[in-house]
Amino acid sequence: MAGRDLRTLFSSNDRSIAASEAFTNRQAQWQAVTTGLAEHIRHVTRADFDVEDLEAPRRNILVFHGVGGIGKSTLSRKIEASLARSEHRPAQWESPSHPEERTLPVRIDLARAAGTDFERVILTIRLAVAALGRPMPAFDLALRRYWEHNHPGELIEDYLRRGGLLSRFSAAAALPQQMQSALGDVAQALLLPGTVGSALGHGAGALIKALRERRQSVRALADCSRLADLLEAEPDLDALSFYPHLLAWDLAQIPAGKSALPVILLDTFEDTGDRTHRDFERMLQRVVWLMPNAFFVVTGRNRLQWAETSLEGQLDWTGPHAWPGLAADTAHVGRAVSGRQVLIGDFSPEDCEDYLVRRLSRDGQPLIDEPVRRIITERSHGLPLYMDLSVMRYLELRRGGRQPQVTDFDHDFPALIARTLSDLTADERHVLRSVSLLSAFSVPLATQAAGMDHDAPALRLTERPFIRESSSGVWPFHVHDLIRAAIRNADDGSDDRWSEQDWRRAAQRAFHALESQWRQDLRHDRAVLVCCLQQGLLLARDFRLDLDWLADAAFQYVGDSVWEPLALPAADATPSGGLQTAADALVETLSAIARRQHEHRERTSSRLSAVLTSELLPDDLVELATYYLAKAQRDLGLTDASLRGMQRVASAGGRLASAARRGLAHLSRLSGDFPTAVEAAGRLGWEGRHHRVLGDVWWVQGDMERATAAYLAGRSEAEEHGVVGETAMVQAHLAFAVSFSDPLRADDELDLAHRRLTHLSLRSSEMTARIAVLVRDAGFAADLPDRAAVLLAEIGVSGIAYAAAKLQLALCFHHAVLDAQDDLATSITRLRELTQSGDYAYYVDIAHFMAGLPLPAHTARARWIDGEQQTRERWRHLVTTRRSQLAATR
Repeated sequence: MAGRDLRTLFSSNDRSIAASEAFTNRQAQWQAVTTGLAEHIRHVTRADFDVEDLEAPRRNILVFHGVGGIGKSTLSRKIEASLARSEHRPAQWESPSHPEERTLPVRIDLARAAGTDFERVILTIRLAVAALGRPMPAFDLALRRYWEHNHPGELIEDYLRRGGLLSRFSAAAALPQQMQSALGDVAQALLLPGTVGSALGHGAGALIKALRERRQSVRALADCSRLADLLEAEPDLDALSFYPHLLAWDLAQIPAGKSALPVILLDTFEDTGDRTHRDFERMLQRVVWLMPNAFFVVTGRNRLQWAETSLEGQLDWTGPHAWPGLAADTAHVGRAVSGRQVLIGDFSPEDCEDYLVRRLSRDGQPLIDEPVRRIITERSHGLPLYMDLSVMRYLELRRGGRQPQVTDFDHDFPALIARTLSDLTADERHVLRSVSLLSAFSVPLATQAAGMDHDAPALRLTERPFIRESSSGVWPFHVHDLIRAAIRNADDGSDDRWSEQDWRRAAQRAFHALESQWRQDLRHDRAVLVCCLQQGLLLARDFRLDLDWLADAAFQYVGDSVWEPLALPAADATPSGGLQTAADALVETLSAIARRQHEHRERTSSRLSAVLTSELLPDDLVELATYYLAKAQRDLGLTDASLRGMQRVASAGGRLASAARRGLAHLSRLSGDFPTAVEAAGRLGWEGRHHRVLGDVWWVQGDMERATAAYLAGRSEAEEHGVVGETAMVQAHLAFAVSFSDPLRADDELDLAHRRLTHLSLRSSEMTARIAVLVRDAGFAADLPDRAAVLLAEIGVSGIAYAAAKLQLALCFHHAVLDAQDDLATSITRLRELTQSGDYAYYVDIAHFMAGLPLPAHTARARWIDGEQQTRERWRHLVTTRRSQLAATR
């Protein structure tokens, strides 16, 4: 309700303050309904109104749109009830200008959960019209023909009863009789023998012929110009979507004093499909267009796009001429109302600013200064109630004799809790407090977290306007962010408020409910794991719970080799950022492990060292931090430290023992002790990723055939176990090996690697795949050194030392193929510098093998599997083969 805000008026002695109320209890939306209805009634009662005019613009629709959970469905239900019976109308809503008996309101829930299909939409509208007590002959004839064709042997009343429609409408029982009456009249008029059904069976042709000849016997229907065409059409779903034209015609034949205006409320319109598949939406649009004497109220998350010309071809009627009320009004962008499309729900930041500027003013200037407006907007999350309370707090602070500051609005309002809980049952309040501990929830999760044995309170809670619903994510519901913060943090003065012990018990229930969700997930969905882990970690940290099942979940998280971020909000109890609990330490461990794909390995090493120094982790999780610290140290070239860490984890025999033994095999490989690495691989098995270890050994021998076979076996094994991270990792290595020996095949392997690495955070594997691209292009691409320089800079940021050496080896291959001796010498020098610690020193040997150069004196010799000479010949053969391929392209 626009106008003076009386609370504000009586909150200050300063009469120079101008206050305006921006919203209250949906009166504006109700007014939009009554105004739209009054205009529509005037339109359809004009002498020149023609229900069969299919070209005139349509103004018979009103749309309410807004974010999920703001109360659109509640508004739709309230409008239906208020139009049906005046006693159901809220006291603050004005009476409509038309008497209630002149409207036939019917609400249709289009939500997917309601299972509403197009047949049900049409039948619901027809059942509502049955209240008039009259047959709808044109429509009923077509509907009966459709029904007999698509539901042979099934009585329509049985279908209605089974679907619950007969019990919903008091006049529904009369529908079969009304349809029977229409069929009987036709059968009698055409003198058809047999049952009444024959009017649409064998007699359908006779009826159509009579209609086209406009015989006197069917004069009651002959004026319906399109009835014959619709009866003649194949009675399928598409034809059904045009039958509302017949219903509109039937309604128009009723004398004015005995007719009523159908008001059809289509709720949850967003569930009619997405913006690319509009089949259901197209049929619903036909209903609206073909019933110009009905009034439609649509509620959904999105504006209707029907007035946009870009939809031409997707829908039957589009553009601003067809739907003038739905066209975007650029003069009102960001406002609550634009033509017949009304925005309800949370305010955008721009709307919040606009509200605060206009709410309190003095001499035409906003009373609340810009920094305070900004913090109110940020903390409101667009909730109108929060801004209303903030305005009152602003005036209260001014009454105290000082100018309100930004810090005064770092504030949670107990009134938010009071108003949120005011109309909830005790069980609903209990569930709400329980789920406020969770960032998202489902009905079963909410019920279990609340410790209840029935879903009803949780189901009722999900219908409340402060519960948001989203189709993305593991669980569909979450509490409005601001309401959730208030329930968790503000002083709760309600009679059933929770004590600290109540909150702790609730946290324990929610914690174990998350465990159940994770352990009972038979599909082993990664998204379920991550959601349970994140929320479980947060509860364990905030309420100092034992880690319990989080250890198992943490090992599954790392075992999948997929690195979604696990960052949690800062803990109020640890403003210094120090580790205080085991949960803090586990959060930091998992965050460091995941973030190592995006941070320098020195940062990873530092974070994991700090975790181990804190001694907060239980023993089984100490090995987790130790293992990934050792991996980071290996990547940094700290071989001795990495060796000690891997040995410690391997000797402990825990869950990461196999991975640590693989790490030791890798350390043997990078030192050039290849026989030891092969021997170790034979004892690793799947858990130690034995095939990948062997592939890593074989490619440096120049034996790309055996390397490829090992990687293919590793990929198959990873796919068999469903470990997508390992699958992508092995694919990157496979592409690298194939790029040396078969550039054409490498295209396919690299494409597959790219697709499998997309959406995963596997930085080192991404580097391997990008280096593989350079190997594939070696000799062919003149710009390869420039591309390598760019990639080298990115490797420097990551701190993955071995990747820089691997890149230089690829450059050596390129220069060897081109026989560019000077460039090759420069690359070998750089390669020697990168491997001077001794790790990967054999890369220098390989570079000499490629170019057919003798090894320098005093070079430390690697232990090649098949001896130095055979290894040299293999690498030289790869170079000469590439030269032949290059010559063939010129």
